[in-house]
Amino acid sequence: MAQPGERKLQILQTLAQMLEAPQAEKITTAGLAARLQVSEAALYRHFASKAQMYEGLIEFIEQTLFSLINRIGAETPQGLEQARATVQLLLGFADKNRGMTRVLTGEALVNENERLQARVNQLHDRVEASLKQSLRIAATQGVDVADAGAAANLMLAWVQGRWQQFVKSGFARSPMNQWEAQWAMLARAP
Repeated sequence: MAQPGERKLQILQTLAQMLEAPQAEKITTAGLAARLQVSEAALYRHFASKAQMYEGLIEFIEQTLFSLINRIGAETPQGLEQARATVQLLLGFADKNRGMTRVLTGEALVNENERLQARVNQLHDRVEASLKQSLRIAATQGVDVADAGAAANLMLAWVQGRWQQFVKSGFARSPMNQWEAQWAMLARAP
């Protein structure tokens, strides 16, 4: 029998797997319970609501991305290289975590509690702030950055577009496609 922490993790992993299905069907607690071969009541022993399950996924995404972004900042002294590594991280994370990409784009959150989309928007804002900081560092290192805020916003908007293409293509168009060539264009934009 699974321990409470293990069962909670198993529920989140199964939810993420269900989100990987290319068909954008609404995920129900009944469907999730059936996939786990437990009752819906068993789900609610670990999470008060389906929204809380999605919050668990968002929390996982935040912890994963920001621990890696912080490591990039600590280990990479060049600001433009920090921005590049962060953008590549965002694309690679999506490529490896299809279901979570649907959360990042908000597609999985349609018809769910609006605070979930607000939390994802806040995550995007934090990523943009990290990119802006990296570009400010680049400017102090001699890189011609006219407007770090505008450049960071452009980079994040481009990442979000790649995520959207990935989700809308049923995960056929990898966000990593043409990465190197497109980064070369983005790097000239600041």
